[in-house]
Amino acid sequence: MKKFLIIGLGSMGKRRVRCLKVLGISQDNIYGMDKRADRCREAKEKYGIHIIKDENEIDFSEIKAVIVSLPPDKHYEGVKIAFKHKKPVFVEASVVMEDVKKIKENNIDKVFVAPSCTFIFHPVIKKIKEIVAGERYGKVCNFSYHSGQYLPDWHPWEDVNDFYVSNRATGGAREIVPYELTWIVDVMGYPKEVKGYFRKTTDIGCDIEDSYVCSLDYGNMLGSLLVDVVGRNALRNLVINFETAQLQWRGDREQLEIYETEKKKWKVVEIQEMIHEEGYNKIINENMYIDEIDAFLKGIEDSRLYPNTLEKDIEVLEILEMIENSDKD
Repeated sequence: MKKFLIIGLGSMGKRRVRCLKVLGISQDNIYGMDKRADRCREAKEKYGIHIIKDENEIDFSEIKAVIVSLPPDKHYEGVKIAFKHKKPVFVEASVVMEDVKKIKENNIDKVFVAPSCTFIFHPVIKKIKEIVAGERYGKVCNFSYHSGQYLPDWHPWEDVNDFYVSNRATGGAREIVPYELTWIVDVMGYPKEVKGYFRKTTDIGCDIEDSYVCSLDYGNMLGSLLVDVVGRNALRNLVINFETAQLQWRGDREQLEIYETEKKKWKVVEIQEMIHEEGYNKIINENMYIDEIDAFLKGIEDSRLYPNTLEKDIEVLEILEMIENSDKD
């Protein structure tokens, strides 16, 4: 059995440990590395994995793949270790364009790189994509989506200034915009024009823009996206208006509601039971993280089986830049 190296043992790094274990990877075959001793200690105590101080402590001939769960502005630091040893690498959600481009430009040996696209694997989003693509209710006319969660609630166990969400380049709201856009463009396609605004609207303990709002123009369809980290009740609310139906989804519900015009009544579409990790908000399900790592493992054998690429990541981050430039202009 080949071994896996996880670089970064914060919240996401520990989640990836859980994903690998669910997928049948023994704790004896998982190695973790982090500069913070407390995170290393917690990962070892909770999951029984091996802890190393640096890459020289392991034999990379035994490593199947690397998972980089560092802050977004540190991704390349982890990825270059994978590149050095020519190992497939999974990278958490991106928000810093320079880092993504650096990864792409320095992949001289054409190592398989799997950029995170977590929400594409969400059971509800997969069902919505199926409904949109099937055109049972005609084309999409417009949609609106609101994603929000109070930033201090992200990691209740630590101050917001103790992790990357308090930095402006990697701020909580700024990071979630491409996180959500990744599934939006997968389901709806890429917009032709984007306009938006971003602001710091209140004090949440750090100096970042806490709210982003944008309009997406598809020509024959319009969409709106609101991302905030000030809402005291965590939510994901989606409304899609089709030609002959309206779809509604609330992130805290494991079902879709569809108003069918012909029948003049609401239809409930139940979604598979979701896994929720203790300590996280109920709008966050673990299924999608597990499925994402499973797709990465399959992608190692055939990269076409993984749905995201660095090129797609760059296109999404270009939309983020359009939003910010639109406001500045």
